[in-house]
Amino acid sequence: MKSHGYAAFDTKSALVPYSFERREPGPRDVVVEIAYCGICHSDIHQVRDEWGGSIYPMVPGHEIVGRVTAVGREVKKFREGDLAGIGVMVDSCRVCANCKADLENYCMKGFVGTYNAKGYDGAIAYGGYSNNIVCDERYVHTLSAKFGDKLAGVAPLLCAGITTYSPMRHWKAGPGKKVGVVGLGGLGHMGLKFAHAFGAHVVQFTTSAKKIADAKRLGADEVVISKDADAMAKHAASFDFILDAVSAPHDLNAYLKLLKLDGTLCLVGLSEEQLPVAPFSLTGYRVALAGSNIGGMKETQEMLDYCADHGIVSDVEVVSVGQIGEAYERVLKSDVKYRFVIDMATLG
Repeated sequence: MKSHGYAAFDTKSALVPYSFERREPGPRDVVVEIAYCGICHSDIHQVRDEWGGSIYPMVPGHEIVGRVTAVGREVKKFREGDLAGIGVMVDSCRVCANCKADLENYCMKGFVGTYNAKGYDGAIAYGGYSNNIVCDERYVHTLSAKFGDKLAGVAPLLCAGITTYSPMRHWKAGPGKKVGVVGLGGLGHMGLKFAHAFGAHVVQFTTSAKKIADAKRLGADEVVISKDADAMAKHAASFDFILDAVSAPHDLNAYLKLLKLDGTLCLVGLSEEQLPVAPFSLTGYRVALAGSNIGGMKETQEMLDYCADHGIVSDVEVVSVGQIGEAYERVLKSDVKYRFVIDMATLG
């Protein structure tokens, strides 16, 4: 199937128009005409091969929303015209214990990413900076009409949303729990929204005093400037759970000290560099350092339905395809509130 979008051809070049072929839709496939695609920081990491193993030409994008334009004869969830969303993965082995437990994101064979990946048949996967996408219905999500005209704000839920929702649910953020969120960016602002919606007492950590008002607007009960040692010390040994959404190098030990007995610091930000951990930061109160990635298909659908019912979407800036390069540079400067989303109608 003919497709066109924007692609990177090496680590340094700008993304440029690119025409390519997607597979012809099969009996269980859904074809989605893409309306919006979010720009995730991981897009930049992979375009620039900062994690290694990048495949070029690369069409990035895994925060995808649009409308179904065709369905295979065995498709049950969708009809033409339905709203649909596709996130970080487009396939998994389906037979391992984790896949059978609806945790396809932890597929023991390794899930197939929406882009910068090869399918099990060796075909290169191209992402959402494009006009359309073909995907097995298992990996396509239904979107409620309750989202109304906020479809652009829905796109980042497919990555930033589920990446923060899943650990908040797993570690039971809610009433009676003190929860911290480190970093107020694309991931952090969603973590803050969810922790607040779940009823936890939420403390936002940020290095910027300019973000205090915004953090409180988004649901923070308290805001701590993490560079202020005295302010940090006041919260020592008091948190049940802290979600760390920072992708730049920073001191994990400073946050481990803030956990109470059996508290957990969970990483969802992906730093390019190693982050040293002092053993005594863990042993003092039997605290845990953990990590989490996205969510399975069932949990992602649960998250989308929760957001539709509670009026939660990402705070976004909508850009044209011609502004992708500028958006990348602004992401690197943390100059976005709080996620860029590409209007794919500007693709032409």
